[in-house]
Amino acid sequence: MKYLKLVIIVLVLTATTAFGQTKKNNFEITKSIDIYNNVLRQLNMYYVDEINPAELNEAAINAMLEGLDPYTVFIPESQIEDVKLMTTGEYGGIGATIQYFEGKVQIAEPYEGFPAAKAGLIPGDVFLEVNGIDVSEKTSSEVSELLKGTPGTTLKLKMKRLGEKEPITKELKREKIKIDNIPYSTVFDNGVGYAILSQFTKDCAKELKDVIVEMKKKHELKGFILDLRGNGGGLLNEAVEIVNMFVPKNRLVVYQKGKVAQQNYNHFTQHEPLDLDIPLVILVNEGSASASEIVSGSIQDFDRGVIVGQRTFGKGLVQNILPMSYNTQIKVTVAHYYLPSNRCIQEIDYSKKNKKNGADTLAKNDTLGQPFHTANGRVVYEGHGIQPDVKIEPVLMSTITTHLYAKNLFFKYANKFYSEHKSIKSPKEFTVTDETYNDFMQFVKDEGFTFTSKSEEDIKELEKTAKAEGYLDEIKPILDQAVAAIEVEKTKDLTDNRSEIEQLIKYEIVSRYYYQKGRIIATLEDDPELAKAFEVILNQEEYNNILKGTNQ
Repeated sequence: MKYLKLVIIVLVLTATTAFGQTKKNNFEITKSIDIYNNVLRQLNMYYVDEINPAELNEAAINAMLEGLDPYTVFIPESQIEDVKLMTTGEYGGIGATIQYFEGKVQIAEPYEGFPAAKAGLIPGDVFLEVNGIDVSEKTSSEVSELLKGTPGTTLKLKMKRLGEKEPITKELKREKIKIDNIPYSTVFDNGVGYAILSQFTKDCAKELKDVIVEMKKKHELKGFILDLRGNGGGLLNEAVEIVNMFVPKNRLVVYQKGKVAQQNYNHFTQHEPLDLDIPLVILVNEGSASASEIVSGSIQDFDRGVIVGQRTFGKGLVQNILPMSYNTQIKVTVAHYYLPSNRCIQEIDYSKKNKKNGADTLAKNDTLGQPFHTANGRVVYEGHGIQPDVKIEPVLMSTITTHLYAKNLFFKYANKFYSEHKSIKSPKEFTVTDETYNDFMQFVKDEGFTFTSKSEEDIKELEKTAKAEGYLDEIKPILDQAVAAIEVEKTKDLTDNRSEIEQLIKYEIVSRYYYQKGRIIATLEDDPELAKAFEVILNQEEYNNILKGTNQ
């Protein structure tokens, strides 16, 4: 009886505290709104220049939300199409990615079979006018807004093309653009099926299931590889459906916990699985986030497949898109999600921001978090993304390759190559010949390419320090000698790093003729993580030992 009274007292005190906090928050909200309204009115009446209330309002909202997390954002009416793209993979437009480089907005990559490609637009085409509007000084986002619109409507484009003296004009009709969830799938000669899933939008699970079913009809699969590298996530329910293909019905895949009860939800598998036995490998990297981590993490927790690659991003937060007035929306973080082992893989605790000199100081933590256990008893850790079962160190580009990429020289050279060659061999057969590589080196030279190495930057800093301390005169000859030696080595960088440089040349050139699918095929030819996935999936003993934890 005493225990019951104590429980009742605790519940009453908790409820009273919560009610008091809610009442206080309601007062603070009313007070803040009143202050904000007054500030906006005073600015409108007395500020020396005309103000734009809508712009000020959006800036104020964005500044407020920056104090929370990167995923809680305000969505103005002008960005509704972007939300549709994010959730459905569809939008009305020309079907191309664009980029802003060297003061110009240009085609980066047209999608095969869509208006831009059908009209003959190619990478490097620079936008001059869109429907008679001069866009030569507009940003890529401003041009993108002009390109998007209702399917079936007409667009007139004036473009500047490499090698053409006069601008070219194109007239095309917008279409409903559906970005492929699965840009490439195949069964390799070794009998292993493979599919790359680029996003978790509507129906992606059904599409993946159809791909696997078709593979199983035509081949006796020895295993299946799901590539989630670079997949930043999307719809949670699609992730649950994908897990359901490989684990039994009525298994808890993920659960979410929020501030309010209606955000606490358990997500179970609801259907009979597609295949419980096929060896499964999931490829991940630091760009695999959210829904990708639900799939890879729950498969790991169930010991249903082997995760290969690098540690994932670490996003264990759930967002809902809520409608607001005047056709605006807000995407709000409403909960954390937890995997079957009860671990949360959220990397950064945004509730504990350190404000220092007005800036947020939040860093990823490489130390292991609290341990949890998979179905077979393997140890997995909380709070740091998904740690792969088989870790592959990422391939880091050399300094010169990084600078060539940053200055868009691979992109620009591929445009030049495409203008001079009508066709090339298939993505699997195409190689960068000595002639092509020498031409690239000459192109880089003609472009006036230079770069400052980290060593040269360090020497400059040393000179400043030495000058301040009075040592510069004595050590200057030594430093000059070091700089000269570095310059000599830099001239050999294009030759010494040919292997990785020509890979990027190859991928860029192939994409000009065979679009995104061709680039993927070419990339897989030189993929160390895919090679390791083959090794694991075709070695049944190694595969089983990983899942049993005997190799931990």
